[in-house]
Amino acid sequence: MPPSHRGRQATQLGMGCPRTGQLHLPGRNVARGGDPYLTEVVNTIESHTGARPAGWLGPALTETFQTPSILSELGVNYVLDWCADDQPFHLNVPGMISVPYSIEVNDVSPFLGRNLSGPDFLQLVVDQYEQLSKDSAAGGRVMALCLHPFIINQAFRHKYVDLALEFIAAQPDDWLTTSDDIAAHFRTVTPAPHH
Repeated sequence: MPPSHRGRQATQLGMGCPRTGQLHLPGRNVARGGDPYLTEVVNTIESHTGARPAGWLGPALTETFQTPSILSELGVNYVLDWCADDQPFHLNVPGMISVPYSIEVNDVSPFLGRNLSGPDFLQLVVDQYEQLSKDSAAGGRVMALCLHPFIINQAFRHKYVDLALEFIAAQPDDWLTTSDDIAAHFRTVTPAPHH
């Protein structure tokens, strides 16, 4: 199925997903002043899905200090490129927030970076959930489980990702949602600081 059809299907299903850039270009500064790259990507997403993206995850987390301002001008209101916390937070750009994205609980790091096994990945997910669940007594936490089809979709990993997802879905205190919904909820409970 062409990517434009998958995007429309995701939008029709209400899957508010952050949109990543179209290219992985090592070392490229994707947010140089005046660079039309971000505008082109946001406009392309809108033309294929019928909606502008609310959130942004840059290709390979390649964001500069200017990227949030540029994205804000394009109507994007949150980023996932600042892997700094397990709770959303306001950035210095008015109206822009950071929604948690995990590098450690992300199939790239365990499988490609550390050569962990499927059972190791399952244990990593369980341990992450259990600790964040304890921490949430002081306020909600976000457990971003970042999966890439070209990594997690290997047949020998299916059983373990299924078990991890079953474990998460069975927990009584979780909210299975999207980054768009997390950003929207955060805005309703945490007023933006005055800049």
